[in-house]
Amino acid sequence: MSDDDRGPTGRDGFEAATERSEGNPWVVHGLNAVLSTLFAATIVWGLDYVGSMEFTLINVATAAVLIFTGAYLMAIR
Repeated sequence: MSDDDRGPTGRDGFEAATERSEGNPWVVHGLNAVLSTLFAATIVWGLDYVGSMEFTLINVATAAVLIFTGAYLMAIR
């Protein structure tokens, strides 16, 4: 079996798979929201631990929105 029979690999293979993907964008946004919230909670907890910021729901929500927006803007390029 030659290497040409295996199809594209690396970045070419990833791009080929994503171009024909019919995934639901709501799943991606949901995962982004959940992971952004967890990451924001971790960051705010760490800043609370060192005394830079208080761990409150408002601070976690603000950080989560900022992280979510940043990840969204980087993903849509």
